[in-house]
Amino acid sequence: MAARIHRETFNASFPWIGALHTPSEDLAYWSEHLFKTSRIWGALSDGNLIGVISLSETWIEQLYVRPGFQHAGVGSALLDVAQHAAQSLHLWTFQRNDDARRFYEKLGFVLVKMTDGSENEEREPDVLYRWDKSGISR
Repeated sequence: MAARIHRETFNASFPWIGALHTPSEDLAYWSEHLFKTSRIWGALSDGNLIGVISLSETWIEQLYVRPGFQHAGVGSALLDVAQHAAQSLHLWTFQRNDDARRFYEKLGFVLVKMTDGSENEEREPDVLYRWDKSGISR
């Protein structure tokens, strides 16, 4: 289910990128990589998974909230769990993802660097953020 939320949310948020992976590849990534290498929390509504976050050491590997449930506190609740579990956090998001950038900055993340996207598989310019529990990000 986490893989489906990932793909549904990604496709809705970034339609210009298109599907880079098949549903079976997404499932393999979650089951063979993320579930083995990171801590994962989910958010439920009426017993259905509506959001998911994956934390590996100090990295937010994935954070997705299903369309229709965004802007309702689900992402904040998931990120709060990660912020309580770590002293500092890092994450990447796309430069064009204005909603996510405002969301992270509102929750204390600071911009560390921007790239041209040449090193990610989407070839989409991205931005690295950092958060520190002390409130001092560098």
